[in-house]
Amino acid sequence: MDSTAEDPIARFEAWMAEAARSEPNDPNAVCLATATPDGRPSARMVLLKGVDHDRPGGGFVFYTNLESRKGAELLANPHAALCFHWKTLQRSVRVEGPVEPVSAEEADAYYASRARGSRIGAWASRQSRPLEGRWALERAVADYTLKFGIGEIPRPQHWSGFRVRPQRIEFWRDMPFRLHDRQVFHRDGEGWRIEALYP
Repeated sequence: MDSTAEDPIARFEAWMAEAARSEPNDPNAVCLATATPDGRPSARMVLLKGVDHDRPGGGFVFYTNLESRKGAELLANPHAALCFHWKTLQRSVRVEGPVEPVSAEEADAYYASRARGSRIGAWASRQSRPLEGRWALERAVADYTLKFGIGEIPRPQHWSGFRVRPQRIEFWRDMPFRLHDRQVFHRDGEGWRIEALYP
């Protein structure tokens, strides 16, 4: 029996591993949908940076500027949806659930693993806010590069991560004549309930 059949996190990781071998760019790219407290949605692409096995139900982790539009929306309305689409595999995965901040230790560890230029960028970019011109961003990058010199670059307090705790995970596979295969895992206590959907 397929060991991933009853474990959606393991199945996701198997599909992600296949995508990593076939997708030309960023197999971990995912569309993140958030909403304001009054329900107005917005969506954008982010990069998945981790998948958990050590928490009941697992978790999908990404990082961002907390003062960005998505950061503000998630802090005010901590629910999100993710949609992965791997064109080369003709597969998609949708994830829905509540969102929680990652720990400071997790954020520090991931931030320290980033390229130096990306760490400088986290300080320089006032993400989602109006930009007077490209020169303003380049000047901020130069200022922070000078400020930190060759020393350590600490993680900004406004930069951290979120974990989507899945309550629903749908696996979609393209099939002939648009009779696609859809399987949905619903979180049910400590386990999962599985159902098939019409295409």
